Amino acid sequence: MSISGAAVGSGRNLRRAVEFGKTHVVRPKGKHQATIVWLHGLGDNGSSWSQLLETLPLPNIKWICPTAPSQPISLFGGFPSTAWFDVVDINENGPDDMEGLDVAAAHVANLLSNEPADIKLGVGGFSMGAATSLYSATCFALGKYGNGNPYPINLSTIIGLSGWLPCAKTLAGKLEEEQIKNRAASLPIIVCHGKADDVVPFKFGEKSSQALLSNGFKKVTFKPYSALGHYTIPQEMDELCSWLTSTLGLEG
Repeated sequence: MSISGAAVGSGRNLRRAVEFGKTHVVRPKGKHQATIVWLHGLGDNGSSWSQLLETLPLPNIKWICPTAPSQPISLFGGFPSTAWFDVVDINENGPDDMEGLDVAAAHVANLLSNEPADIKLGVGGFSMGAATSLYSATCFALGKYGNGNPYPINLSTIIGLSGWLPCAKTLAGKLEEEQIKNRAASLPIIVCHGKADDVVPFKFGEKSSQALLSNGFKKVTFKPYSALGHYTIPQEMDELCSWLTSTLGLEG
């Protein structure tokens, strides 16, 4: 997946001007045990996913569904769209939009920063939202964002549906310190991908899970779906609910 921060002018000033859209919150219907920030895909918004998440049999989870800022997307010839970072083309080569990823991951961390101390925290998403959640996993393990600023949140779970791992090729050798290794090894991650995905190819999800495993993320679950395209289906949601209930020790 080729991602680039191709923008004119000062990146710092440009990013400061980025305005995130409306955040939708799904309150837990039972005892609050976990809070998960859920990130939508390119061109979508937080509302559509909040409506789906509200129907899931997970009464102990609070879902926070932000809306990405509208920004020019290189893939669309500069036409603006809601996006967590810039996308140039869908292929495996090319630079990552590190600045965009850092801004998105920091926004997610900020949304989680005021949750109670006894609540388990997670990040999940679909497509480029999944890419941002998997990027957040690497920030958590490394203890810092790509720009070197400290990562402040203690994550307990990561979900990536129909997405990819940004910076996969540059991870090697970065997770050698004992503390970093321990954080990577302890973080449960689930990666799901459809073999019929014609937007983000299946191999991206498969290679992403392999990259995570080979870099010390030992609790990675990869779930392929044979006929699934670039969307979600009840079977995937059912299996995600079971995984979350087990992984987070939810009471139900």
